[in-house]
Amino acid sequence: MHPALLATAIALPVALVVGVIVAAVIATRTPVREPVVVGAVPAPQSESAQCGRLLGALPESYGDYSKAALAEPAPAGAAAWQSDAADPIVLRCGLDRPTEFDQASPLNVVDDVQWFQVSGADQGLQSSTWYAVDREVYVAVTIPDNSGPTPLQSISDAVTATLPETPIDPNPIN
Repeated sequence: MHPALLATAIALPVALVVGVIVAAVIATRTPVREPVVVGAVPAPQSESAQCGRLLGALPESYGDYSKAALAEPAPAGAAAWQSDAADPIVLRCGLDRPTEFDQASPLNVVDDVQWFQVSGADQGLQSSTWYAVDREVYVAVTIPDNSGPTPLQSISDAVTATLPETPIDPNPIN
């Protein structure tokens, strides 16, 4: 057998195996996550002690979601979690009462927290924003529609543990 043919016969399988290994490493590598951009909204109580307690009690992860860095300038009273498969979960503390929240608004109780839901469907979003409306400060969390109940349940636990319950104060019906 000619030496060049022998070298090719040995090198080709080795190169194929190396290529498969490199492809597998690239495919299983965790993608680099960019910081989550959280837009500025009026949040007059975002630097309050209540929001500080809540932010300190939030877990590092919710199922497939893990705590994310916020892009600068990061607003006070905000936190976010990312998943490789979905939009981020974003929490805001210290917001004004939502304008849509009135005396006729339906509420959902999740682990002793009364939540008012605003669907993003009207804006073409596949997420909902949930407002805790029975606490000292308003808390909003935007959750992708396909994320399941775990994030809202875990956030409810943190809200219950850190923010005393207060009577709801909805807007009058217009």
